[in-house]
Amino acid sequence: MSTNAFADNSFDQDITPAVSVWLAEQRAAGFGPDQLLKSLIDAGWGDAAARHLLTMPVVVEPDNLPLPLSVPWPAHAGERLALNAGDQQVNAITVLQDPPLLVLEGLLSREECQALIAAAAPRMSRSLTVDVKTGGEETNQARTSEGMFFERGESDLISRIEARIGELLGWPVQNGEGLQVLRYGPGAEYKPHYDYFDPAEPGTASILQRGGQRVATLVMYLNEPEAGGATVFPDVALAVVPKCGNAVFFSYSQPHPVSRTLHGGAPVISGDKWIATKWLREREFI
Repeated sequence: MSTNAFADNSFDQDITPAVSVWLAEQRAAGFGPDQLLKSLIDAGWGDAAARHLLTMPVVVEPDNLPLPLSVPWPAHAGERLALNAGDQQVNAITVLQDPPLLVLEGLLSREECQALIAAAAPRMSRSLTVDVKTGGEETNQARTSEGMFFERGESDLISRIEARIGELLGWPVQNGEGLQVLRYGPGAEYKPHYDYFDPAEPGTASILQRGGQRVATLVMYLNEPEAGGATVFPDVALAVVPKCGNAVFFSYSQPHPVSRTLHGGAPVISGDKWIATKWLREREFI
């Protein structure tokens, strides 16, 4: 991790493009605040200046950004508390514009959460991530959870939840990947990462054949761990604490760190954390 190109100990200096790109890349690679702070200090930054830098939003504006894609977004979000989700209303209790992000209250009932856990539990195995080099899957040390996927429309429960999500977000159900359920035990985490597929990686072309880019993520909390397990967004200093039935939704119109959607699952301190994740694609997912 090299920072020599932008070493500077001025507290008031502007965040240059080089610094912004470096911060985005290092966070995406899973380096935490303590490691970033040490690297900056080793490169010549003063302690106060380095700490100040790490609290600032990262804005990366390269010359050749991918063209923006259409993304899901609930009608009237940011204007009304209660949003239409078809068979029920859902409250948007936190709304951000940059990145487009919502914390949703009551998307799932406690009974639905328990039913998802019961249906998923016998099918759990070590979570995999997409291998961006080949387009396949791989075990990743940054993700230490167990998980499984439901097929789209696999059961009445899954169909009902998918229809609710589609109505809420104004996005076709067929443009969604299968619902993934994950369990994080004590100490398990998912280090900060992006959900889009990096256009620069060799395996991305084959991945996009199944439905185009991912354009949005919905994380639904199925229970409440005793401690830890928040969903964290380092670029906007936001932590969403798991609450049964609630969810966090965010979209990314460009597959690039400029989306400011770097996020991760903080380590569970005690208890288990169960979540269900829905990724949305730009086209029908096949």
